[in-house]
Amino acid sequence: MARSIIVTGGFGVLGEAVAKEFAAAGDRVARIDMAAQAKHPIDGFLDIGGIDLTDADATSSALDKVVKKHGGIDVLVNVAGGFAWETIEGGSLDTFAKMHTMNLLSNATITKLALSALKASPAGRIVNIGAGGAIKADAGMASYAASKAGVHRLTEALAAELADTSVTVNAVLPSIIDTPTNRADMPDADFSEWVKPEAVAEVIAFLASDAARSITGALVPVSRGT
Repeated sequence: MARSIIVTGGFGVLGEAVAKEFAAAGDRVARIDMAAQAKHPIDGFLDIGGIDLTDADATSSALDKVVKKHGGIDVLVNVAGGFAWETIEGGSLDTFAKMHTMNLLSNATITKLALSALKASPAGRIVNIGAGGAIKADAGMASYAASKAGVHRLTEALAAELADTSVTVNAVLPSIIDTPTNRADMPDADFSEWVKPEAVAEVIAFLASDAARSITGALVPVSRGT
């Protein structure tokens, strides 16, 4: 039976890979993104652009569109987020706040608003995107790593809150993802060591599957290149 899937940040490279993974399995996919429209529109997807996921009213409106179109919400994949490299001493506290807004507050907002629909599903699933770099952070990673560590703790706490329901909550923790932006930013790196977006998407799809029904509160590293 086709499920109703939401992928936040669905217009980006990883979000698109995740959306395609679920669509290939026959699920109904909605992509919600801050960008006004998808760079690569895909037939059959419900694309909702221009949504600030920290704006509760805008986010609630987007969720209502998904429920109306797809009949509910079975899976929420929180891909939306961002990255910044700055040292604490030389950087800006605005960057620190921005990373927490983009990576943590956006996640908490849509998750909270989607919970009633997810709990109404016979097998609700929430999959978050954490970061391997939030386990042990390097110099310049404080703002980003602290915000992603917050996602890790949010994942664990919410899993405990929902332990008596049919909803599971897990997170994948990728290392560097092989995207055009990352290649441009790190041209001298060995790209073969980076994780492909499709590989991350496959792990997310597994955590959202019935086979993973007994897994909740897990932080799953995805770090092997090809």
